[in-house]
Amino acid sequence: MDFWRTLVGKLWLTIIGLVACVLLTLGLFLLPYIDTNFTNSDAIKRLFTYVSIIGFTMTTFFALFLLTKITQPMQQLIQATDAIRKGKYDTRVALHTSDEIGQLASAFNHMAEELERNIQSLQLEKEQMASVLRSMGDAVITFDKQGNMILHNPLGEMIMDSWHKTGWEHGEQGEDGADATAASRVPEPLYPLFERVIRERQEESSNIHVKQQVWAVNMTPLYSANDVHGTVSVLRNVTEEVRTEKMLRDFVANASHEIRTPLQMIQGYSEALLDGMASSKEESDELVQVIYEESLRMSRLVQDLLDLSRMEAGHMDMSFGEMKLNELIERMYRKFSVRAKERELKLDAGCQPTPLLIEADTDRLEQVFTNLLDNAFRHTPAGGQVAVQAVLKDEQVKVTFTDTGAGIPQEDLPHIFERFYKADKARVRGESGGTGLGLAIVRNIVEAHHGTIHADSEVGKGTTFTLMLPLRHTDRV
Repeated sequence: MDFWRTLVGKLWLTIIGLVACVLLTLGLFLLPYIDTNFTNSDAIKRLFTYVSIIGFTMTTFFALFLLTKITQPMQQLIQATDAIRKGKYDTRVALHTSDEIGQLASAFNHMAEELERNIQSLQLEKEQMASVLRSMGDAVITFDKQGNMILHNPLGEMIMDSWHKTGWEHGEQGEDGADATAASRVPEPLYPLFERVIRERQEESSNIHVKQQVWAVNMTPLYSANDVHGTVSVLRNVTEEVRTEKMLRDFVANASHEIRTPLQMIQGYSEALLDGMASSKEESDELVQVIYEESLRMSRLVQDLLDLSRMEAGHMDMSFGEMKLNELIERMYRKFSVRAKERELKLDAGCQPTPLLIEADTDRLEQVFTNLLDNAFRHTPAGGQVAVQAVLKDEQVKVTFTDTGAGIPQEDLPHIFERFYKADKARVRGESGGTGLGLAIVRNIVEAHHGTIHADSEVGKGTTFTLMLPLRHTDRV
């Protein structure tokens, strides 16, 4: 640093100036007096010169003293302040004096300690907040008042990237850098809610539908000095919850409908009997037979509901043991042969010659086979074909049930194992009076055997149900 611009330099120049003024003033007034009144004037002049030199020298030493006591400590304080400005909050000043500069250094060190402690606390809070955001199962996104994203957790970032790729951003595109800017702005599905929160200055909640998903959004305004400067949004994927609620509503509606139909028929035919509308014993017996069949149908429905509830709650009674699948298939073939002749259907049953020994509940597995064959018979017209095949494949038995019936539309295949689901919404039940719970029960029984089941179908050509059953259960002793 330039010495003459320092405090000590300025003080030294001031003192030198004052000393020079005093000496010049004295010289102007004393030199004529010395020449007229003293015989040895040269000696006095030399003495005066020596005194002036000594005065200037002492002034210089005084300036150096000030430099040591004032300027250097001040330089240390300036360097320490600059270090803290650059983020080195552990910087301290080593000055131990009892004067004002020492007090200033002590105050500076105390300030630095408090600042370091506050910065560490803020950093700790920031890290804790970041950890909380990262560990949250919901997406958290913060926008400023202009709609720019300023904070998010990993799930929020993933959602923003996903929605950005679908082309849902609020704002203009086409200019350089517009695409990157749009990716950090409020996406189109959130924009109406964002505008409402900014305008009305209160919390808003809503469900939005994005790419066949349902998101529950809770958006809250962020305040600064009584002014809204942004919003914080919490997003949760509630697709499964909404789907479950819909399935529950559909189940209640379908169960009510399925129970109401036989009850109405029982009530109607009972009233006919009570009113004496049957003119002969044959008509009376026919009405009683209908009432009996409908009561059996309602009983099967209630029993299937109870069985399905126990299965889904994990309370299904299973009696596992070694069984021969070949014998079960032969038994099913004999059971449905008469019905195949009555329906003019061709029934084939095939199995490899060697015995297929599997660990299973024989009664429950027979229930599965009966349900699948019953479905195939009910939806295959006369002249069609129904086949059952079983083969050993990699420590598993693959069993296929194939028919040449009407088939199932592709959009309905993922839902056929749901309770009361009907691929053909206009279809009426056939002769067996099914309850609409058969495939749901089949799936639960197969999964209880640690197996899998899926369906392949083509409208107008038929349907194939494929079961994969393990020979042994690895989790059983």
